[in-house]
Parts: sequence; structure tokens; C-alpha cells
Amino acid sequence: MNVKPDFTKNANAATTAPAFFSVYDLHAYYGESYIVQGISFNVHEGEILALLGRNGAGKTSTLRACSRVGSPEVRRGEIWLDHQPLHLMESYQASAAGLGLVPEDRRIIPGLTVEENLQLAQIAPPIGWSIERIYDLFPRLGERRKQEGVTLSGGEQQMLSIARALARDIKVLLLDEPYEGLAPVIVDEIEKTLMHIKEQGMTTILVEQNAVRALELADRAVILDTGGIVFDGLASEVLADEALRAEYLAI
Repeated sequence: MNVKPDFTKNANAATTAPAFFSVYDLHAYYGESYIVQGISFNVHEGEILALLGRNGAGKTSTLRACSRVGSPEVRRGEIWLDHQPLHLMESYQASAAGLGLVPEDRRIIPGLTVEENLQLAQIAPPIGWSIERIYDLFPRLGERRKQEGVTLSGGEQQMLSIARALARDIKVLLLDEPYEGLAPVIVDEIEKTLMHIKEQGMTTILVEQNAVRALELADRAVILDTGGIVFDGLASEVLADEALRAEYLAI
């Protein structure tokens, strides 16, 4: 008799003692639809965590619930960032505490140049990420600083969206499908940037349909299935486990 593999040994490793970024027993809904079903995980400072799963598994909903911006509605659970209880804050307070969401649609502001998009986001005075430092990280944006942001290419808009988050001197970067619709050469460039800011201490949670590329970049992975966690461990474990990938990622 075939026995279904158990990938859940690390799935609920988080506790109420906060890590650098910690989610504990999170429950979130769209209306009466129960989307995020009591998940818990920790992210260590300076780590890249890949949040993976099939379409509809709850990845983007989890990211949005963590960001505290808009839907879904969080009805129970704890979200901690650097010992700060985000679940007790309004969304703007959670954002000011250091959480930066880069949504899939990028949300570049029409009518504003690249530099104006960055200036609007930047705290004053900047602590770590001045606009010139951002241009050093993204030379293309520096070259196009006077160009309207919405006229950039897709890859350049993704760079601007990430740069805009950094301009707020965030502590955790939340990326929702950053490779969507981009050529492989542009994905390579964005990955190099993410590794560069990781080397400078940035903590990142990455939701991405291109699971192999996400796993190759990440330190650890959390895999969701129908709103719950089925795996929490090293990204290298997922790359090495054919049964796990086939069961939950279809790769």
C-alpha cells in the first residue's frame, strides 16, 4: 500500500515568542470565504523566504494579510515585526513600522516621474536608503529619473516598485509575483538586486509562481495548500524532493 508522504513536520514551528518577523495562528477571510486557515511561520532577519503553492493556495492572501493593507480581513492571529505587534496596529502604523509590500500590479502613480514616485514614498530624512543610493542599486532608474513612471518597461516598473518600498526604509520586503510577465534576462537582474539587498540585511518574503527560480534564490520555503501550511523548511529540501514538488507545486 502506498503511504502519502508527510511534509508537515515543520509546518507550525512558530510560537507566540516573536522572531524578527513572525506570523502565529493567522486566520483571514474574504467575506465568509475562509482563505488563510490558522497558519504560523517565522522569518529570520536577513533571510529570503519563498511562500509557494498552487494557484488558489492562499499565497497572495497571506501576503496581503501580513501587510495589513486592504483585503482579506484578519479575524484572528498575531503578526510581529522586530518585537512590534502589527496585529494591534492600523495599516498605516504597520507600514510605518517597516513593512513594505510590492504588489503584483506595481501601482506606479500616473503623472509622476520616477524621482517623484520615490520622493513621495521616502521618509524624511532618509535613514538608510537615500534616492542616490537607490539609483546606485538601480542604475536604469537613475538614467530615467525624469521619465514618467508609467511609461517605463515592465521590468523597469518592477524595479521602481521595489525601489519605492526601499525608499521608506523598510525592514521586511513583501514581493507578490515580481517575475510576472518579465523576460528571463530582467528576472536575472532583479534577482541580483534582491541578493544585493539581502547582503545588506534586508528580510524578504517572496510569492512567486516560478517556484524553481524562487527556491534557487530563497533560504527557506513555506508551501501552502488550501489555506494551510504543508511544508516549512529549507528551500534546498524542496528542490531535492521530487515527491513534494509534484504533490504541491506541480513541478
